[in-house]
Amino acid sequence: MMWFTADLHLGDTNILHDMDRPFDSVEEMNRKVIDAVNECVAADDRLYILGDFTYRLPLAEAVRLRERIECQNVTLIRGNHDGDWEDPDVPQIWEDVRDYLEIAPGYAKGHRLVMSHYPMLSWNGKARGAIMLHGHIHSRGDRTNARNRDRERPIYRYDVGLDANDYKPVSRDQILNFFGL
Repeated sequence: MMWFTADLHLGDTNILHDMDRPFDSVEEMNRKVIDAVNECVAADDRLYILGDFTYRLPLAEAVRLRERIECQNVTLIRGNHDGDWEDPDVPQIWEDVRDYLEIAPGYAKGHRLVMSHYPMLSWNGKARGAIMLHGHIHSRGDRTNARNRDRERPIYRYDVGLDANDYKPVSRDQILNFFGL
């Protein structure tokens, strides 16, 4: 199964009050977010983190947090708060690190999946049913996603960020079902 999330901001004390996250401390947020990932995503599933895995954490602590995620197949799509994970001196904790990624239509019922930390107004295949997955905007609840769906002609753009998805990752099938695909 394919899973997506973004904007974990592990270690970020500011995100607790800036986004009114329902955690009493950054330690509780780190634990509950990682627990939610591990409850949803199996070790042999594929997880895409669309940016902002941590914020202002020492590298060693970021590595320890990543190691607590049981999924082995994790790709990081870099966000504005992600460091240089491709430096040869940095532990290789990701299967892959990208700024942008497209997944061929054969993996999502004929729909191309286009991934970036940042939402786009237009993307490869938009007019042909491609689905843009992103984070960055910290939507609260599914208002933004519902607005994209609830139109005469839906916009297949989905915020996979924690704040928009009850602090849990979202599966490919959940996203396809959301749009009725």
